[in-house]
Amino acid sequence: MEAAAVSIDGESAGELLLRAAALVPWTRYALAALALAAVLLYRFLELHFLGDLLRGLRGGRVALTFHPESQVYHRVASKCRSLHGRYLATPWLASPHLQTLFLSISGRPPSFTYRRQLYTVRDGGTIALDWLLASDLEAADADSCDESSSKDDSTPLLVVIPGLTSDSSAAYVKHLVFSMASKGWNVVVSNHRGLGGISITSDCFYNAGWTEDMREVVNFLHQEYPEAPLFAVGTSIGANIVVKYLGEEGESTPVAGAASICSPWDLLVTNRFISRKLVQRCYDRALAIGLKGYAKLHQPVLARLANWEAITSSSSIREFDRHATCVVAKYETVDTFYRKCSSANYIGNVSVPLLCISALDDPLCTREAIPWDECRANKNIVLATTPNGGHLAFFEGLTARRLWWVRPVSEFLCALHDSSYMHRQKAQEHGLHSSLESSIDKSPYVNFMEDGMVAAVTNEGPDNIDSLDNQIVGEIELSDGMVAIQQNEHNGEIQNENYSGMGDKNNSEGNVTSVQGHEGNHRQREGPYANNIGDAIVPVRRSINKLTRSQGKSVWLLAYIAVVTSWPLLGTLGFFLFRKRFSNSLLAKKLKKL
Repeated sequence: MEAAAVSIDGESAGELLLRAAALVPWTRYALAALALAAVLLYRFLELHFLGDLLRGLRGGRVALTFHPESQVYHRVASKCRSLHGRYLATPWLASPHLQTLFLSISGRPPSFTYRRQLYTVRDGGTIALDWLLASDLEAADADSCDESSSKDDSTPLLVVIPGLTSDSSAAYVKHLVFSMASKGWNVVVSNHRGLGGISITSDCFYNAGWTEDMREVVNFLHQEYPEAPLFAVGTSIGANIVVKYLGEEGESTPVAGAASICSPWDLLVTNRFISRKLVQRCYDRALAIGLKGYAKLHQPVLARLANWEAITSSSSIREFDRHATCVVAKYETVDTFYRKCSSANYIGNVSVPLLCISALDDPLCTREAIPWDECRANKNIVLATTPNGGHLAFFEGLTARRLWWVRPVSEFLCALHDSSYMHRQKAQEHGLHSSLESSIDKSPYVNFMEDGMVAAVTNEGPDNIDSLDNQIVGEIELSDGMVAIQQNEHNGEIQNENYSGMGDKNNSEGNVTSVQGHEGNHRQREGPYANNIGDAIVPVRRSINKLTRSQGKSVWLLAYIAVVTSWPLLGTLGFFLFRKRFSNSLLAKKLKKL
């Protein structure tokens, strides 16, 4: 055995291998090292160009999560082409890290000029509201355009809440603002306190769960422009604030619809994620540097409220939150702050249409924090996820001049504004419907007006009833025990049927109009009932057909039970009511003879 391990010249096997390796040219080793480095770099940067190439450069399909009976999906999101297509990242940015880095460095935003408005909140803090009106883009020079929104302007208004340490100058914010303004919307960016070049004027700082500033701004805008439909879009931490605000307000918010882009959802899970891997720890340190830069801008105030040396020595977001956020906002621990401020806890109470967009490869907001089941359980939420996109990037095209998520957001908000679903939501807000009305679509239903009128209002969509001119209105008259069903004719006396959803303050009087007859009260009681009862059955029949399609055989089973259980009672009651007529009838006399 020992003789076999040694060669004829007395060299061992290891020495022979080294001699053979020395005969290989060094260029081969260099190529192998480059190939290994390329593989490691490909994995480290999470590049997916080869995968896109194998799929024929079609991109990944957009996955939608929603409740099966969600009217927000069936009537709004189903009309958005971007949500039913694919997303292909820019080939030379086929990595979530490259996309996120390119967005922070350049982003290639459109060029325009904001109008600034300073708003002072109740505690003395100052918020910079940066406006871009639709009329500003129509003018050659935005500075020379003196037009401003009037109080009775009905142009839809969008409020944008930026992300952490971001303001209206961020590239992704400008992409969204320019896109919506070019579609004829007025857009305002609500900068966080202390950002946008504004100093801190109170002892209150913003954080991931601070919704008071958004609440005051939304209420202020709603009071200033009551005729303008109000929408909101939040990005990153701003998305967490928007969703948390909507959950806190429920049905009492004046916001008609919203969108959440790359929300962290669960702050505790997200914080543990960014401290798990090496590349995520780089993001953690970079964000901590940004937060310390924000704190340095307002050192005189923050140094008085917290330990300034501990803040400047923070090397992670968690340390900064421990020494600054929790002290100023008075949270016991960092985990308490993360748990209480996570928007995932408020999803169930969101009562307005909400589109949520997230990338599964987001290097900051992990997919592990996405509340899939909670979004599926809420009929007002549509969750759209893509395999790629990075954090707030979603660059597309060879030149990377467009952000993909801007297109589905604009399509969703425009479709929502043009749909009857949003107008019904706003009608409920203005008190047109009973407070006891269920959120389930029941049509027709009875609406009790302030003047004692009872209106049978249909809840059909635009596919069945496109105008309020065909609405059937019923009026109960207690005099003489008669019930008259009246109809608003197409050419009748209908005044200004505005279906914009924002001018419905007088709908309790305008939508319920009396049809006066030409032959007195007797004609009014008998004529409409005889002539219009057939027309009144039409929406009822349509509603029954709709209920039958959605419920199947159970509707007929309920009808059968109702008939079987009620006919003996009705027969007995009819016998006692009409027994005198029955005793005097010819049939009764014949029965007596028998």
